[in-house]
Amino acid sequence: MNKQEIISKTEAFVKSTLKDAEGGHDWFHILRVWNNAKLIAKNESVDLFIVELGALLHDIADSKFHNGDETVGPKVARKFLENENVPNEVIIHIENIITNISFKGGNFERNFTSPELLVLQDADRLDAIGAIGIARCFNYGGFKNRPLYNPAIKPNLNQTKEEYKNSEAPTINHFYEKLLLLKERMNTVSGKKIAEERHQYMEAFLQQFYSEWNGLK
Repeated sequence: MNKQEIISKTEAFVKSTLKDAEGGHDWFHILRVWNNAKLIAKNESVDLFIVELGALLHDIADSKFHNGDETVGPKVARKFLENENVPNEVIIHIENIITNISFKGGNFERNFTSPELLVLQDADRLDAIGAIGIARCFNYGGFKNRPLYNPAIKPNLNQTKEEYKNSEAPTINHFYEKLLLLKERMNTVSGKKIAEERHQYMEAFLQQFYSEWNGLK
């Protein structure tokens, strides 16, 4: 098995599959997570091949765009990797990463973990915060035709997994229901360090947003 060749073929497959994806979950999201993962992995004891494959395939079929079906992504990844003759134990690991990487409201039991998953979870979460996280948040809110903000609709901090998946709340609420929670949920030292600055940027953005909303600036 030529690992670098498989990584290259996976990159091409993901680029093709996500060519028409929503802007926050497109190839460039994958690329940023891939780069984040390689950066974090430098300071962790992990299988870099698993990390790179997991980064490339983690959103190959995001359940948000498949009627909430969380089985599609692992199935698509398995079919592709089997065609590339990747060993089954590697495929199972990638399936588990895809199934367990996302936030899902933060209120669910993760039934799998590995050093590679922890690195990838941090890499993915870093792309959900900071300047890019803000841009992705509003892009997806626009994609779903959600209001920017409604002071009468308060964030729900105790959502079930299903409530989180089906939420139609204003985009600003998502900061409190997910984005501002991620800093404390990072797994690695590197991830925590990078998240700190991005978290502060989001807090400053919200302060400015409310000032402008209320006509104070």
